[in-house]
Amino acid sequence: MPEFNAPLRDMRFVLHEVFEAPALWARLPALADHVDADTADAILEEAAKVTGQLIAPLNRSGDEQGAQWHAGKVTTPEGFKAAYHTYIEGGWVGLSGNPEFGGMGMPKMLAVQFEEMLYGANSSFALYSALTSGACLAIDAHASEELKSRYLPPLYEGRWAGSMCLTEAHSGTDLGLIRTRAEPQADGSYTITGSKIFITGGDQDLTENIIHLVLAKLPDAPPGPRGISLFLVPKVLVNDDGSLGQNNAVNCGSIEHKMGIKASATCVINFDGARGWLIGEANKGLAAMFTMMNYERLSIGIQGIGCAEASYQNARSYARERLQGRAATGAVATDKVADPIIVHADVRRMLLSIKAMTEGGRAFASYVGQQLDLAKFSTGPQEQQHAAALVALLTPVAKAFFTDTGFDSCVLGQQVFGGHGYIREWGQEQLVRDVRIAQIYEGTNGIQALDLLGRKVIANCGESLRLFTGQIREFASQPDKPYASELLDAVARLEQVSDWLQVRAKANPNETGAACVEYLHLFGYVAYAWLWARMADVAQRSHSTDPGFYGAKLATAQFYFSRLLPRTLSLEQGIRAGSESLFELDASHF
Repeated sequence: MPEFNAPLRDMRFVLHEVFEAPALWARLPALADHVDADTADAILEEAAKVTGQLIAPLNRSGDEQGAQWHAGKVTTPEGFKAAYHTYIEGGWVGLSGNPEFGGMGMPKMLAVQFEEMLYGANSSFALYSALTSGACLAIDAHASEELKSRYLPPLYEGRWAGSMCLTEAHSGTDLGLIRTRAEPQADGSYTITGSKIFITGGDQDLTENIIHLVLAKLPDAPPGPRGISLFLVPKVLVNDDGSLGQNNAVNCGSIEHKMGIKASATCVINFDGARGWLIGEANKGLAAMFTMMNYERLSIGIQGIGCAEASYQNARSYARERLQGRAATGAVATDKVADPIIVHADVRRMLLSIKAMTEGGRAFASYVGQQLDLAKFSTGPQEQQHAAALVALLTPVAKAFFTDTGFDSCVLGQQVFGGHGYIREWGQEQLVRDVRIAQIYEGTNGIQALDLLGRKVIANCGESLRLFTGQIREFASQPDKPYASELLDAVARLEQVSDWLQVRAKANPNETGAACVEYLHLFGYVAYAWLWARMADVAQRSHSTDPGFYGAKLATAQFYFSRLLPRTLSLEQGIRAGSESLFELDASHF
């Protein structure tokens, strides 16, 4: 059975050496008193044990058993419930939660590393607490003090879980079409009636209560997305003293039978006049829900990185041991009947592609986490504003690029195994199935690309983009920085394509949709180039202290710039081809 070991050395490299996170935390008053380098390392070490020894061993059995639904109740696979109770005893659900209500208050830069471990170990298990963390964010940011005091402590503790209830059978991306209704009651509560589908963790047997965040419309709501409100609807009603009361009018109608993440219950949830409470202002629920959705989008992006890391570990081990053929330059393992397949150029191409994209993604996720920390904790208004703008710009890139390339990496890892990669016992086929959903849920990657190009670049007139590219140019203009010329060429390509699209989209609205996916990938490759240059810069300066680790970094950076970054050339050509060829064929001829 494959094992998962958290890449602690690389995580520490990214946190401490590339981003110098402890120095950042020390200057932010909200973080300075309770997190430093030693604290972060201790948390990562313990997280590696929890994910590698407790959660990862349940991955295959959970896939084989799956979540089960019977008579309106969901049961998780064998071992999940016991593991979850051990997991919450460590306080992991509230790792980055508000300390005022029982969270640990750790920085997001640290939390993204932990999330990667979780997804790499067991994506299905990870989703149960990921939705809870997101629900906590929305409640903490938008709910009344009464609701926060009542619901956040048991959610952070992990005794209760959270869910996000948006999608309806007829309403996916276009949430303005939802039909779920909320009726105000004399006591200030609301009755919620409607049905939601694709609800991750909508029911399970891990926690004593589930707190659903539900989008619904009030009777006098304006049409479309401007008329959506957000409600907190518990599965079990909560008494004034915080104890559990009677069951709410919430039930699980069924669960989906899926390609992957089979141990994660994906539910149809019916609200039959259930009691709920308004979060935030009436008719402004979509903005409140986006607090949760943006967290989940980054989290699901990290699912792509975690699964890719797991695939890489399996494929690397297999390639070192599997004997097939001889190296092109002559026998390497002369004492064996054949050489290990890692001597072959194409196997190395696949492994290096996974390694370069996964380690680049890890650095990018940490960068986004850094901006989230600055947006939340910085005491400088301009720094806070710039960080928030960068988070808005980069969230769709993180979600879509991490998961598109994460799926590709899992397929490459499977390919390294040849026929054995298609066989269940090696674990590679499960990773391919599990990671595939990450390109679809929390807003399909096409929608993320539209959001990036249409809203965050074109509608923004490139203002946030210039904040980001300005940082790249500042780095590349410093003396003796590695790959400076390649990086400046790449960022110029991104800026020129962005300016070209600004003009084209004004003349033809189809240009945005035609170019957006290629544009997001172009953006992603340029962002990774900056981060690989930064990692190479550190590795050059530190090489003598650990030649093995830093030498591998430098070699991987070289591979990225020589073999992967050139993909931006073809992406640019595809974008500049325009939208015309997409609309020459009549719909009836498809």
